[in-house]
Amino acid sequence: MRDYLSTETVGALALLGAVVAALIWANVAPHSYTSVWGTEFSLRIGSWSLHATLREWVNQGLMTFFFLVVGLEAKRELDLGELRERRRLALPVVAAIGGAAGAIIVYLVINAGGPGAHGWGTAMSTDTAFALGILALIARRGERLRVFLLSLAVVDDLIALVVLGVAYTTNISVTALVVAIVLYATIVLLRFAPFPARQPVAVVLAVGLWIAMFKSGIDPVVSGLAVGLALSAYEPGRENLERVTELSRSFREQPTPELARRAQQSVASAISPNERLQYDLHPWTSYLIVPVFALANAGIVFNSSLISDAVTSPITNSACASSTSPIRSACSPSSRSCRAVSRPSGSTVTVVRRPRRRWCHTPATTPSTSSTG
Repeated sequence: MRDYLSTETVGALALLGAVVAALIWANVAPHSYTSVWGTEFSLRIGSWSLHATLREWVNQGLMTFFFLVVGLEAKRELDLGELRERRRLALPVVAAIGGAAGAIIVYLVINAGGPGAHGWGTAMSTDTAFALGILALIARRGERLRVFLLSLAVVDDLIALVVLGVAYTTNISVTALVVAIVLYATIVLLRFAPFPARQPVAVVLAVGLWIAMFKSGIDPVVSGLAVGLALSAYEPGRENLERVTELSRSFREQPTPELARRAQQSVASAISPNERLQYDLHPWTSYLIVPVFALANAGIVFNSSLISDAVTSPITNSACASSTSPIRSACSPSSRSCRAVSRPSGSTVTVVRRPRRRWCHTPATTPSTSSTG
């Protein structure tokens, strides 16, 4: 646990450094910042292709691993940790539902009848990556608070998925969505399969799940969260521990490469796949993926009119009010799938649908913040 929290703290510092770097880059060389993160990258095999900007590959691709870790942590708490007592799950669930509903109500009250009323989805979502990063800095021993925030974030993400799918997505590919559901069901059932090569098969199925979600028009980061919640955590069995002890004793008596390999495999197999994946992926998400996400999305260009425009904008005011209201328990006015932009007073807000990406958009010439977390 000490190593885990140390990783969180250093990762939070890396996140903070990336935010500062993004702000400096965007204000010193705004054209370079916009050009780099707006570069199109494509993956083509014959007539089939996946294409998105570099920012979207970060937000929808790399951040899938972050949400996989979030799902793994939440599942471990459900199986072995604080949430084994299901009554403890009630508070974060109620907090997530109440927080999302309260934020929407506050936003709509301030923007009722205005051009920004349809952007209410930007007010309801928790920025999980930034929230966990801040928590790691200000509450280094807040294990219970972290569990609460993780549980809340999972429920919040599921609510956001439903809202975005119903209210903001106009062109869902039903075929791709059905394929994604079938692949996910196969991943869940795979743990009961008797053959030993389940891990590589699961990896292939998980990649297929991400591609199907990408093609369906729904933010594919949810595939990471779903897979994480499907992998159970459990204590090592007595039989497995005895086998580890036996192989370790054999290696000590006869230190051959074959016995070393068998001992390593035995130790790894005694630990649940959930905990193995967490151990392998957590440093990567903390030190690399989340800071890169911040670098790609935190570049706001400040100019002489930005602050005054933001202060007088009902959209900005409502987003701030909804995120700090007493009924909002954990907050960020940004949404992982909606881009909230500070804009001049009186400008119009439209929800633009593009392939595989939804965001709130206003005519602007400056880079905007985007949150996938």
